[in-house]
Amino acid sequence: MSSSPSSASVDYRLAPLVVARFVGAYLIVFAVVILVGTLVVAALGIGPDVLVVLLGAGLLGLIGVAWWLRSRVAVVRLTATGYQVRMVRGAGVKEARWSEVEDAVATQPQDVPCVVLRLKDGRATTIPVQLLAADKDDFARDIRDHLSRAAR
Repeated sequence: MSSSPSSASVDYRLAPLVVARFVGAYLIVFAVVILVGTLVVAALGIGPDVLVVLLGAGLLGLIGVAWWLRSRVAVVRLTATGYQVRMVRGAGVKEARWSEVEDAVATQPQDVPCVVLRLKDGRATTIPVQLLAADKDDFARDIRDHLSRAAR
């Protein structure tokens, strides 16, 4: 989590376990690309230098993807005016102003701890807290604080 007191925004990043899942998926795709590349090089009689370049590019891509997911991607951004949710399938409303939020409740659908932001128009945003690199109680407290500041 990173925050900037001057802008009153807080970013919640992906949990390390979730980053590891994405990196694992990248590695599987990378292995298939290397296999196909090897077959193409062998079939066409091209020099192995192509595979070395492919391997190097793939490893640089791996480092870049891991860094980007770990340090640049904000799953939840809380600002003084509202919130944004990214990369959460089935979250519902991905962005709203605090003035639109009726309340925030903690739930556990299918034994997954979530914070649900219920909007005044009946829609909702569901955020599984295990996706976040933050303590679930700190996250809930931060949402409550943003809601109370917006209500003033």
